[in-house]
Amino acid sequence: MYPPPQDGYYQKQSNPMPTSQAPVTGVPVSSSTQYNNYPNPPLPGHHHHLGQNSNWSSGLCDCFDDVSNCCITCWCPCITFGRIAEIVDKGTTSCAVSGSVYALLQCVTGCGCLFSCLYRSKMRNQYMLHEKPCNDCLVHCCCEACALCQEYRELQHRGYDMSIGWEGNVDRQNRGMRMAASAPVVEGGMTR
Repeated sequence: MYPPPQDGYYQKQSNPMPTSQAPVTGVPVSSSTQYNNYPNPPLPGHHHHLGQNSNWSSGLCDCFDDVSNCCITCWCPCITFGRIAEIVDKGTTSCAVSGSVYALLQCVTGCGCLFSCLYRSKMRNQYMLHEKPCNDCLVHCCCEACALCQEYRELQHRGYDMSIGWEGNVDRQNRGMRMAASAPVVEGGMTR
């Protein structure tokens, strides 16, 4: 059905590739040194920045840097946790739902810290933060209130107004963008 291959066909194909050519990988090869400092190029859709993890904006025991939040967290940690979870989840769960789940777990099992440590890990991954001073679960099991206060301060430091939630922060940012886009156009320049 198929014609027989010509003489020498298999011999040409069995010759190894010259060593001066790079293997075909689908990635364009150029003389640019754009990715030389990194083992792999960045993946699209990831929120991480290339490079080293960054430090927390405040320490674990700096609770009194924000006294009002420290007091709220001491007496009702479910409020602080709910606010953190809403921002970290980017509004997919509300403050009330997350805070209620935390409060229920804390009241029934006494282990709300196991739920909140998941959000610390998620937040650390989003913002490329060091896992300090120890494992996330251990931080929350030993110092729950301090860990929640630190996470709350970190989100504030990153520009979130924790009292208005995710939607409020998005609206505030969009309002700022609209104001910048609707700034008056100044005509002028050189005229004759």
